[in-house]
Amino acid sequence: MRATVPIRPAPQGPVWFAPTLRGYRSAWLGRDVLAGLTAGAVVIPQAMAYATIANLPVQAGLYTCIVPLLVYALLGGSRAMSVTTTSTIATLTATTLVTAGVAANADDIPSDLITLTLLVGLILLAARLLRLGAIVEIINRPTLIGIQIGVGATVAVGQLPKLLGETGQPTGSGFLRSLGAVAAAIPEANGATITLSAASIAALFLLKRFAPRIPGPLVVVAGGIVLSAVGVCTAAGIALIPAVQRGLPLPALPALNDIPALLPGAFAIAVMAFLESTAVARGIREPGEQAIDSNRELLATSSANLVGSFFQALPAAGGFSQSAVNKNAGARSQVAGLVTVALAVLCGVFLGPVLSLLPQATLAALVFVAVFGLIDVRALLRLRHIRRADFWIALTVTAVGLTAGLLTAVAVGVVVTLVMVLRALNRPRIRTAELDDRLEITLLAPLYTANVLGTEQAIIHAVDEHPDHRIVILDMTRIEETSTTVLDAFADLDRELAGTGRALHLAALPRAAAATAEGTDWFRAARAEGRVHDSVDDARQATT
Repeated sequence: MRATVPIRPAPQGPVWFAPTLRGYRSAWLGRDVLAGLTAGAVVIPQAMAYATIANLPVQAGLYTCIVPLLVYALLGGSRAMSVTTTSTIATLTATTLVTAGVAANADDIPSDLITLTLLVGLILLAARLLRLGAIVEIINRPTLIGIQIGVGATVAVGQLPKLLGETGQPTGSGFLRSLGAVAAAIPEANGATITLSAASIAALFLLKRFAPRIPGPLVVVAGGIVLSAVGVCTAAGIALIPAVQRGLPLPALPALNDIPALLPGAFAIAVMAFLESTAVARGIREPGEQAIDSNRELLATSSANLVGSFFQALPAAGGFSQSAVNKNAGARSQVAGLVTVALAVLCGVFLGPVLSLLPQATLAALVFVAVFGLIDVRALLRLRHIRRADFWIALTVTAVGLTAGLLTAVAVGVVVTLVMVLRALNRPRIRTAELDDRLEITLLAPLYTANVLGTEQAIIHAVDEHPDHRIVILDMTRIEETSTTVLDAFADLDRELAGTGRALHLAALPRAAAATAEGTDWFRAARAEGRVHDSVDDARQATT
């Protein structure tokens, strides 16, 4: 276990700018540089591979390793998270572009990609301004598992044609059409491509299992380029990726025609980008480091997408695999991210012709292995063992993703989560206790419009079960805030109990809620009658 590194008090300066660099120690520089280079060896080839999921040029993935990662390094709160793109985000990008009718191709980056990334950034920024960080995080684990399994299966099947030697990219059209593309590709399969694909996949799995410190993606990419450089790929009929343009991302403007068609996908991507980023940031946080602030992460992720959009980047989010590599290599701050950015810039300026030698099957193998881990059958079985309802939620979301599409699966997952949250919040929560001829009822949760009626009915039911108790003491300690609707419900409850010969006494109502209640005639009358008490003990003594 790595020892926790003590963090010095942060110096004076803007707290929002470069928070992970505040109080930086020169002793960390060597580890940060090594971590940045190691992470770059994984991040850059993976991001290029993820771009092909959406049938975009590989340089779109390369650009995502530059501007978004740079912006997050200057604004983000996680010391080791790497913000580029992920398999989930790339797949949702592909689905969104296909659904919107955008004709993406592997030669040019469409201006609609700029629009999509910009929309994602604007949605995240709006969520930040409204302080919705905690609300977005209510999406539960079963829903995320279902979405990830749907993404993993769709992308894995979508890569099979390329692994067989075809150049089509069916992922954006969904799981079922990807299966059809696989069936069509089998008769035309290229034996040499299959051999290269199998060797690449085997190497990635074996290196990950037995030599995790060796950057498997870099090894496989280098091997594929060497085979191509010596003429093996051309002689065997193994397809290469389209030529990679050499240079850095230049500013470009978005297209405005397809905004309505892109909006649903942008919402889905924004939700998943924030959830993935926050989960990764918290998952790799070391004890003693500053806690991850959801709203800060919203600002950093939204800024990464807003600025990155104008430089033709894919929607960006924190990825677990590249962040884990960064952390395990010893990253102490986002200086490691800046080193990865510098490495990506060098690749863009100097290595375009070299990267153009990369076999298509090699990139497909990278994607296939990366998404294979998303098909988490163990997580499904764990849900089934712990709680059947969670298991069926995950399975339903998975089925929707594989049949109706991933955007629909995200929407269904959000709706299911909100329904479950509302059900939990709206369930009446009270506790009863008998004290001689008195019945003491404690409210165990705050009250608001949606749950006050159910709580009123639960109180009446509890009173009916104790017909000999003529005095009801209501412990209102949990009611920190109240509203007209809640107060009217209490007035109705008071009249209902009075009609059956019972007296309602209110106890321990917090000061803020009591100040609001003083505006009602009913509450003032109850206080005048001596039925409002500062504490439960006062109520007990007054009713003895």
